[in-house]
Amino acid sequence: MNELKKEDIRQEVFDLYDDYAHNRIDRREFAQKLSTYAVGGITVAALMSFLMPDYKGQIQVRSQDPRLKSEYINYDSPKGAKTIKALLSKPADAKGKLGGIVVVHENRGLNPHIEDVARRAALAGFISLAPDMLTPLGGYPGTDDQGRELQAKRDRNEMLEDFIAAYDYLKKHKDCNGKVGVVGFCFGGWISNMMAVRIPDLAAAVPFYGGQPAAEDVPKIKAPLLLHYGELDTRVNEGWPAYEKALKENNKEYTAYMYANANHGFHNDTTPRYDKAHAELAWQRTVDFFKEKLK
Repeated sequence: MNELKKEDIRQEVFDLYDDYAHNRIDRREFAQKLSTYAVGGITVAALMSFLMPDYKGQIQVRSQDPRLKSEYINYDSPKGAKTIKALLSKPADAKGKLGGIVVVHENRGLNPHIEDVARRAALAGFISLAPDMLTPLGGYPGTDDQGRELQAKRDRNEMLEDFIAAYDYLKKHKDCNGKVGVVGFCFGGWISNMMAVRIPDLAAAVPFYGGQPAAEDVPKIKAPLLLHYGELDTRVNEGWPAYEKALKENNKEYTAYMYANANHGFHNDTTPRYDKAHAELAWQRTVDFFKEKLK
């Protein structure tokens, strides 16, 4: 990205970025607070540039990858819009029906990184569907800053209904075997948890650092869960003890991993919060989990 290295950055800077990325502070306040850490020749501009996502350089599976068949489709929306745009991907050499995975974006719409993750899921042997909840507002606008602004205008429960509709679309797709799971990140992690609450037939749910449902909703969960958390993600992790207690009390099937010294967003390889070793391990666990539950 530039001459800065992850190890040069104090944890407080990553925490500030987390506040900014989740709309708790605006760009101006973010820059002002970063100035405290702009020392030793490091400028605020350099820090901001280093922290922002690098989509061009970090795509793992390109949109034209010959191993995949990918296309944008539109499915009916019960809320907010007539249809929702989504990226549908599957292996080019697929024979027979495949398990389905709904891939849920963060709080900024269907950006290039989440499209990449959806293609990775397809490359692992599934049919994946990655909706863009910014469709009613014109779709992902090209930058995460604008994407966050737009997504903040949508009601999260209406978006949940649209993701549930994505599950219904994928479950009925001619190339799907009828078993559908969900994986989501940040906001998408909360959606993944809530889809487990709302959908009795959901085959599997994998929330990455996602907000937790209310304890009284946990008895409704039927799907097995695989949960990934970053140790340094104190904001999201505050809700985990109560969630785990409710899961245990209701005898739910779950496996949870807490990744040491990992930040919120550790799976996202486009920002310096990325932790390569933990991200690859978490993704392999996710793929193995889906292969078990969606066959």
